[in-house]
Amino acid sequence: MQYSYVAEYGKYINRIIAEVKKAVIGKDVMIAKVLLAMISKGHILIEDKPGVGKTTLALAFSKALRLDCKRMQFTPDVLPADLTGFSIYQKKNEQFVFQPGALFCQLFLADEINRTSSKTQSALLEVMEEGSVTVDGVTYKLPQPHTVIATQNPIGSIGTQMLPESQMDRFMFQLEMGYPDLEDEIEILRSREKVNPLNTIQPVADANILLQIREAVSQVTISQKIYQYIANLVDATRHHPAILLGVSPRGTIALTDASRGMAFMRGRDYVLADDVAAICADVFRHRLIMRSQSTGSQAVSRVIQEILHTVPVPRPDGGRI
Repeated sequence: MQYSYVAEYGKYINRIIAEVKKAVIGKDVMIAKVLLAMISKGHILIEDKPGVGKTTLALAFSKALRLDCKRMQFTPDVLPADLTGFSIYQKKNEQFVFQPGALFCQLFLADEINRTSSKTQSALLEVMEEGSVTVDGVTYKLPQPHTVIATQNPIGSIGTQMLPESQMDRFMFQLEMGYPDLEDEIEILRSREKVNPLNTIQPVADANILLQIREAVSQVTISQKIYQYIANLVDATRHHPAILLGVSPRGTIALTDASRGMAFMRGRDYVLADDVAAICADVFRHRLIMRSQSTGSQAVSRVIQEILHTVPVPRPDGGRI
C-alpha cells in the first residue's frame, strides 16, 4: 500500500474525532480508541459507572459516521429473539416470514449488557465473531460494517453478573471512561445551555467510507519481527506466575489487527513495536484470568506493564521493524 493511500483515508480520522468531541468532552483518548477498534473491525466493551457518557459516546459515533444505530437496554426480561429476530407465520401467505431483531443495524449499542441473562448474552456470540445470526436453521448476514459497543456496570453493582470468558474474548478492547475532571465537567454544563451537543454533530463519513478505511487498515504491513514480538507478548501471559489463563489466539489476532489500526491512525502503512505496546493493555486486560480471585484491575494493569517491560522489543532495521 502506498503512503498516499494512508493519507487519503487518514484525513477522515481527524474529522470523525472532531465531531464526536462536540458531544463527548475531555475524553479524547477514549474517542480515539473507540475509533481505532471500529476501523480495525473490532467490538468495544466499556465498563464504568452509570452516567459518565458511555451511551452518548456510541450515539455520537453513529451520527458522525452516518451509521444505522440501534440501542437496546439489557434487562433480565430481554430474550435472544429480541436481538436476533424470529420467524412468524403469516396466514395470508401460508408461510413463515423472518422478522429481523435489533442486531440488524451497523452500530449496535448493548446498554448494561451484564444485567441480562446468560442465554440472551450468548445471542451475541455468533454476531460478534461471524457477523451473522442463525434463526430456525437459516443464517442471515448483518449489514456491514457492523460494530457492537457494549456497556456494563462494574461487577458488584445491583443486578449484574459477570460475562463469560467466551463473551469477553470477542471484544477487541475493554475501556473505562472515568469521571471528567473539574474543568471538563464545567464545560459539559456550558455545552448544554442551549442545545443538546448530539444535535450539533455533522456526518463526515458513511458506511462505505468506513469499509474503505477498514480495507486500507488491513493492508498495513507487519514485519516478521513484529509478528514475533506480538507472539512473545501473548506467550508471556500464558506463563506468568500470577496469571491462571492467558490470552487466547483470538486475542493474538485482535492485537495484530489493532496494531495495524494504530499504525494507520499515526499515518504509517507499516507497524512499529510502539504501535503494539500502545494498545496491548486494552487488548489483554479483559482476557486475563488471575490466580488470585481478589486481584483488582490495577494489579492486572501492573502485570501487563511488567510483561511489556520484560519481553524484548525488536530493534529498528532501516527505519522499519
